[in-house]
Amino acid sequence: MAFRFLAVPGHRLVNFPQALPDDERLEPELPPVHEAVERALTGAEFRDMRARDRLRTLLQGDRPPVLGAPETGFGPSAVFAQPPQDLPALLRLADELENLARREAGERALVWKCGDCGARYAVPVALVRQVSIRCERCGTPVELAATRSLGEESLIDPFLGAVNHSRRELAAFFREAMARGWPVLVAEDRRVPRTQPSA
Repeated sequence: MAFRFLAVPGHRLVNFPQALPDDERLEPELPPVHEAVERALTGAEFRDMRARDRLRTLLQGDRPPVLGAPETGFGPSAVFAQPPQDLPALLRLADELENLARREAGERALVWKCGDCGARYAVPVALVRQVSIRCERCGTPVELAATRSLGEESLIDPFLGAVNHSRRELAAFFREAMARGWPVLVAEDRRVPRTQPSA
């Protein structure tokens, strides 16, 4: 299941099938990898319940969600957290997500791509020096300068970089939504096929 989090002022909430307003909205900047958000919530709890289980219960439980969708292709939204009663629990979840991101970060590497053949090169951040190498595939020079890299990835699992980015973005989003006093909503993306839930 792919989730989309957003927050809008309480007085702007509407019922499905209307769409939620997009002129006054807060959303985390999440990577375009659907599984990253669900995996980011793995191991995190919200109000003595696994956060992923809470999302599934809200979106697929006996009482279907009734609030407006974020946009076309999404199901109705459900309230994940409501200020002020959920403020302490949501702030604990934000702390937990940041701690998980720090703990699972592992060794980081900067990544470059050959401009001709697309071969990828990764160098641990601690070993990065400005140097030019010949591509092993096509022989084209590749400039390994930090300013020309495609970004950072985890050496162990590149997908983990997207997961940890999602954790940090969600943590910042949860804090900002609570600071504004806006309810945190979640909706299911119906444009992607459902996969079997992982443990």
